[in-house]
Amino acid sequence: MFRLFSKHVPSETGNADFHIPARLRAPEGFAALSLRPMTLDDLDEWSEVRRFNDDWLRPWDSGDPMNGPTITFNEWVARQRRAEQAGRGVIMLMIVGGRIVGQISLGAICYGSMRTGTIGYWVDRRCVGHGYAPLALALLADWALSDETGPRLHGIEVAILPENARSRRVAEKLGLIHEGVRRDYMYVNGRWRDHDIYTLLDSDLRGHVVDRLRGRGADTAR
Repeated sequence: MFRLFSKHVPSETGNADFHIPARLRAPEGFAALSLRPMTLDDLDEWSEVRRFNDDWLRPWDSGDPMNGPTITFNEWVARQRRAEQAGRGVIMLMIVGGRIVGQISLGAICYGSMRTGTIGYWVDRRCVGHGYAPLALALLADWALSDETGPRLHGIEVAILPENARSRRVAEKLGLIHEGVRRDYMYVNGRWRDHDIYTLLDSDLRGHVVDRLRGRGADTAR
């Protein structure tokens, strides 16, 4: 399913050997959604989408409690390339009809005896209701957990604010397991917040994660 690559990534850890995909495409029968890494050319469009969704996303936006210095878009993309080179994670744009409809990331990758990573995502409010969030999560989870070109993680987790019902439905629709609440897990919208933790292990899989969406109604996240 995933056979288009931009480059080979040797990890500094010595425990990962994967390719950053040039594009992950939804299989036939699903919405025409694809995922690709962010580039410097995305500055204007990404900025417009984020500005339009500022109020929509603010309740869920994580931040730095130490109020560290801001960085430019170019610096942020450069950091993404370094994270990819080190095998620490990747940020992908959700693309439909050639335009950005959201963003999804795999980060905090841990190798060695754990082999885990954390996935986060958001969707343009103009595109809510088309099933883009669960589809994007399924595509990235399949690549991260089981594709031979991915990091072959043992598990992924998604941390969700308890009141974010849309995002919880995304995780539940894909069969992620609710493992409980992690106290003061992340600094969000100006304070430390508890989060519900949903997980999916490679041992939970019987086929592809995306196949769990076949024949089901559309549902999406923020």
